[in-house]
Amino acid sequence: MLRSIHVTNMALIEEENIEFDGGLNILTGETGAGKSILIGSIGVALGSGTFRDFVPENADRSSVELVFETDSQKVRDKLEEHDIPDMDGQIIISRTFRKGRSVSRINGEVVPIGSVREISSDLIDIHGQHEHQSLLYPRYHLQLVDDFAGDEILPEKEKCREAYKAYTEASGRLREAMADERERAKKIDFITFEVNEIDAADLTPGEDEQLESRFRLLSNAQKIMEALSAVQMLTDGDGESDASSQISRASRELSQVARYDEDLSQLSDTLADCESMMNDFTRSLSDYIDDFSYNDQEFSEVSGRLDLINRLKTKYGKSIEEILAYRDRRQEELDRLTNFDQYVEGLKKAKEKSGKELEGICSRITKIRRKSAESLTGLIVQSLKDLNFLDVRFEVRFEALKEPSENGMDEVSFLISMNPGQPMRPLQNVASGGELSRIMLGIKTVMAKKDEIGCMIFDEIDTGISGRTAQKVSEKMAQLSRDRQVIAITHLAQIASMADAHYLIEKRSLDGKAHTGIRRLKEDEITDELARILGGVEVTDAVRDAASEMKKMADDLKAGF
Repeated sequence: MLRSIHVTNMALIEEENIEFDGGLNILTGETGAGKSILIGSIGVALGSGTFRDFVPENADRSSVELVFETDSQKVRDKLEEHDIPDMDGQIIISRTFRKGRSVSRINGEVVPIGSVREISSDLIDIHGQHEHQSLLYPRYHLQLVDDFAGDEILPEKEKCREAYKAYTEASGRLREAMADERERAKKIDFITFEVNEIDAADLTPGEDEQLESRFRLLSNAQKIMEALSAVQMLTDGDGESDASSQISRASRELSQVARYDEDLSQLSDTLADCESMMNDFTRSLSDYIDDFSYNDQEFSEVSGRLDLINRLKTKYGKSIEEILAYRDRRQEELDRLTNFDQYVEGLKKAKEKSGKELEGICSRITKIRRKSAESLTGLIVQSLKDLNFLDVRFEVRFEALKEPSENGMDEVSFLISMNPGQPMRPLQNVASGGELSRIMLGIKTVMAKKDEIGCMIFDEIDTGISGRTAQKVSEKMAQLSRDRQVIAITHLAQIASMADAHYLIEKRSLDGKAHTGIRRLKEDEITDELARILGGVEVTDAVRDAASEMKKMADDLKAGF
């Protein structure tokens, strides 16, 4: 249930905090007092409205905060899915507008507005002044039938979406394969060229890295040889000034005196090791120079091979591995195109298989829907009779679509006859605005028994009704509020008299400005408000007595529910 709402700087409301009870909460007030601001503020917090229509000029900040209480496991699962903390069944949804930006939070966590809509859809159901117009659209009728079927139909609808996706993909592949024969031939030629070009290169993974290393060596051959010759002269130049000769001479000199001191002996050994290492180095250097080879033909071959590989990389992949993988994919496509008849036959079988699977699922969905519609029809008829449609007949008509869809193969429409002898006709062609509003209330009452939504809001559902019909509507709303919280804005005394908690929305002038305030009425104030609704401009004692009697009768009636 919606436990409270806190509104700051929304249209004429400067700041208000309203705490609601369970049962039937009624809001009344003069026309223009600001009743729509409250419902609008709730819509803004839940993401179905924007601050743009409500933020006063020069307001630094506007905000709406809703506090819900729920024991719904479905809601808790959604909180966990969105990584939102569970506060022992309390859910605080807030939305703040400041400096041109709005921020939404659930239990203190900043969340996208889409998450607010998703989670709040299982907390509250708002029936606005024009929502009954949705009854004019058959797609809403199908949604109601499915909602009434509940958990029984949900797994099948999920399977249907997956099967429809597989069917459309198979159909798309078949259509693509059956394209113009000339285009297919051109494609075969092009793919054949690509595969042959890659095959002709006879690539080996890692070859490019080896070639690049060899290319670097050959392209710098002269520089390398000049450096090696200089190093050879400095280390083993067949003279007395090269490094090898100098180290050898130093080693001989030190060895002659090494026997006189242990430290000198160690130094002599070290120098002898250096001489040995230098000899190894000069031999290795000489071997490298002797083995080093360069010729223009090899350089040209390496350079040409690298150019070929790099050209293929620009066309088919960033590495030899990617080029070969691309070649394999194109070969598979070429095989399909050259074995076209076999390929098409496989696609036809895949489409036929997925189509039969889809039809089977659609058939099961239709069966569930018809069963749901049968039960729903009886309940709606009874609910409408409770709302003073005494001779009503109601029917859910099914028609098969020409092609299956992700939602099955059914088109559903509601038909109704509200008078004896009147033929069954589509709902959208028969009912007036006031009748649609009542029909929607009847349907909402039936659907309320199938869902776990703890709060329902009705904004002026009494449009176009009066007298006995208004009394029936008030009784239906009171019955509905026995199972869940109902919040309703009304202009009718019959509905207001059923309130478990009655709130007055009033406009007052303060400092030359209009302000909207909301307060809960005490017992003696409720009668005065009912009298105001009944009496209009002048409230006489007779009107006040009638209001008192109406309230007593409503309380007695509720006690029997």
